[in-house]
Amino acid sequence: MKLFIVFIFFIFHNSYFIFSPVPVKFTKSVFSPEEFPSDGLPEIALIGRSNVGKSSLINALAERKELARTSSTPGKTQCLNYYLFNNFNLVDMPGYGYARASKTSRFQWIGLIERYFESRRELRAIGILVDARHIGLENDVILMKWLSEQGQTWFIVMTKIDKVKQQDIAAHEKYLKQEFPEAQMVFKTCSKDGKGIRALFAFIKECVAAPIGATSD
Repeated sequence: MKLFIVFIFFIFHNSYFIFSPVPVKFTKSVFSPEEFPSDGLPEIALIGRSNVGKSSLINALAERKELARTSSTPGKTQCLNYYLFNNFNLVDMPGYGYARASKTSRFQWIGLIERYFESRRELRAIGILVDARHIGLENDVILMKWLSEQGQTWFIVMTKIDKVKQQDIAAHEKYLKQEFPEAQMVFKTCSKDGKGIRALFAFIKECVAAPIGATSD
């Protein structure tokens, strides 16, 4: 009996598969504003540099290994990818900062993203992913400054913390909180072992449940 209790304790404290599983599926890719879904479900948008780990994070949140396909080719996502998480949509936005993407593609992405942020009443919060290994990258800073001025709920997700020393993670977190106090939360995550995933998912559910505009106060 004691062995069983120890086993249960280990599972609940060392696995990230501890929040209630929900049915998750990829629903569509959106290439133009005319293709935005009309289901009225709340939406959580995730944005970040190419290769920051968005696909891996989505898979961790969904408890699925290949729901969002990871790629060794940066900038592969060139549209908004929608994933249905039971009662809300998670929106995977194109990665930025990939120099080899064509100017035409970049302009198309920027236009699509701007229209999305401006027009989506369903949007409840925006999560920007930043690589824990790199503090203050120019494109990240530009986007976070812009988000700080929009009055929209947004939060920061540090990824790949398994590749950084603890003191460097703490320094990065301190920098983000000092420079961008408008961000509601800063999460430290690792998609490989699930660190921080449960807390992030709980926060997302809070944003989904909040009335429009309530989470930006």
